[in-house]
Amino acid sequence: MGEIILVTGGCRSGKSSYAENLIIEAGGSKLYIATAPVLDNEMRMRVKRHKDNRAGKGWDTIEEEVDIAKVLSDNSNYDTVLVDCLTLWINNLIYRADLKNEAITEDIIANNVDIIMKNAKKIQKRVVFVINEVGMGVVPENTVARLFRDLSGRCSQCIAQNADRVILMSCGLPLNLKV
Repeated sequence: MGEIILVTGGCRSGKSSYAENLIIEAGGSKLYIATAPVLDNEMRMRVKRHKDNRAGKGWDTIEEEVDIAKVLSDNSNYDTVLVDCLTLWINNLIYRADLKNEAITEDIIANNVDIIMKNAKKIQKRVVFVINEVGMGVVPENTVARLFRDLSGRCSQCIAQNADRVILMSCGLPLNLKV
């Protein structure tokens, strides 16, 4: 039987480490779906640090910036899957829409999340999603930042509604929001 878990929290709250440990504890074959675009040396080093932390622990990694639903559906042979992170996925969707001079809305995010959740449920595995909590600060001063905050909030709500468990990380400590 599958289980969908959402791990959220602020930057450097311990989300990724906690999510990785949830996958490791479950045992079996592990897939890491990485959404981060590597655009500069600083990001290259972050990605390397994440990969080094997983080295020798039986992880397979697929780097996919946009089509998470397809990767889930094409890789149902894994026992557990980690998607890290939806925050960067949203950033990637905004960036690609902007390149095409298209708008991206909360409805578009909700529809994308619906497809992702259907595929996650269909594979009947433990799937852990990671997303930053970006809505607890001040209202951003510019349009793009407010759009990002709103899209991220909608994504978090949609995943949380469909998740079996939701964990909020703070200072490296988990707080179970939905069990």
